Amino acid sequence: MLKRALLGLGLMVLLMTVAVAGSVEMKDGLWEITSTTEMPGVPFQIPPMTFTQCITQQDMVPHNEQPGNECTMTDNRINGNTVAWSIVCKGEGGSSRGDGKITYHGDSFEGEMQMSMDEGMQMINHMQGRRIGACK
Repeated sequence: MLKRALLGLGLMVLLMTVAVAGSVEMKDGLWEITSTTEMPGVPFQIPPMTFTQCITQQDMVPHNEQPGNECTMTDNRINGNTVAWSIVCKGEGGSSRGDGKITYHGDSFEGEMQMSMDEGMQMINHMQGRRIGACK
């Protein structure tokens, strides 16, 4: 179950690229993203994960790729500076579904993603991001 929970954590931040038209108040560049996960019923705190990603107006959803997982974006939308998506993932640990949204504030964002695993486990991933420079 712990392996599945950790796999789910990876799936939460593994998101497909969202290509959208329009303009969100977000500065293209290299972003540092930190995610903190809540899992009801798990007797310990999962350490925060931090990674970097080049985020642009054409690729606005943070994702931390995990090998062996296949995720498909089933919906994405923009409302003002908020980007929202739905995702379905399949991997060796089973499948999961999730909905996420983040709100940009120029050079920072905050948001969350909620994931549900087939066996009923729920996870909430809180994300914060900040632009740290130009893409490499």
